[in-house]
Amino acid sequence: MHVRVWDIIIVGGGPAGLTAGIYAARAKMNTLLIESTFSPSLITTTDSVENYPGFPEGIGGFELVERFKQQALGCGLKIVQGDVATIRKADGQGHHAWVVAAQEDYPAHALIIATGANYAKLNVPGEKEFTGRGVSYCATCDAPFYKDKGVVVVGGGDTAVQEALFLTKFATHVTLVHRRNVLRATGILKERAFANERLRFAWNAVVDEILGDKTVKAVRLKDVMSGATREIRTDGIFIFTGIIPNTDLAADVVERDAEGYIIVDENMQTSAPGIFSCGDCNRKLLRQVVTACGDGATAAFAAERYVEELKGIAYPPREKKKV
Repeated sequence: MHVRVWDIIIVGGGPAGLTAGIYAARAKMNTLLIESTFSPSLITTTDSVENYPGFPEGIGGFELVERFKQQALGCGLKIVQGDVATIRKADGQGHHAWVVAAQEDYPAHALIIATGANYAKLNVPGEKEFTGRGVSYCATCDAPFYKDKGVVVVGGGDTAVQEALFLTKFATHVTLVHRRNVLRATGILKERAFANERLRFAWNAVVDEILGDKTVKAVRLKDVMSGATREIRTDGIFIFTGIIPNTDLAADVVERDAEGYIIVDENMQTSAPGIFSCGDCNRKLLRQVVTACGDGATAAFAAERYVEELKGIAYPPREKKKV
């Protein structure tokens, strides 16, 4: 039975993966993008993206990704849904990596990993038990449930502050819990936070336990300086304390750092020939939509060159001018 070998397979349907798909499809590469069924891009849970060029008034994260997707499909990109279990080399079957998605194997000459990341958990008592019953990781999804109620937000970075501000449109008050006494968020978000009358702050504190019966009723906070604890009543808790890269599927194939991020060079090339990686799953300084798109474009171009060299159709490099 003949198995179709794709030129490029992209794993992940967020901004990085879709940008890679646009570039690869426009380059007339036979390209397949495998989009996760159960793990959508984190940006789709963001109420408003205000720092992506071209949208000065902001744009919803879900809408932005949908625009990327429609553009990619218009360029001829093939998209299927499936959750990739593993990536393995196709020993004895040519120069291509194999992607295992759901019940089907997809072989390709080059592979682009764009699997993004998931929100980190607090791993405290009550978190697992009350997930979906007062514990949330998505303000855009769940904010309407807390109209005229009080909620807690955990975190001090851009996402935590932005989501806390969004929640003030619904909740009577929002308490932002941060383990330090200064926010890590960008200046404009801090200005908005401190100016918002519905936003309160619990500095130098961490969540020790989430309390309730059928739903969340309170959280126990611990002071990181003194160790003293106190309870505050709340109807819900939103957790934004960082992200964890979705890279376990490639653990045996490419090199990762101690936190699980994939290590790449300036061309998005991983330690495995023919496998590239882009976006939030990479070790990098800044994780934003705009940097994910840049990564995706670079990864697609590098993968295109790799495939053309394998096929012996690479455009010959220009000769250096003699001085």
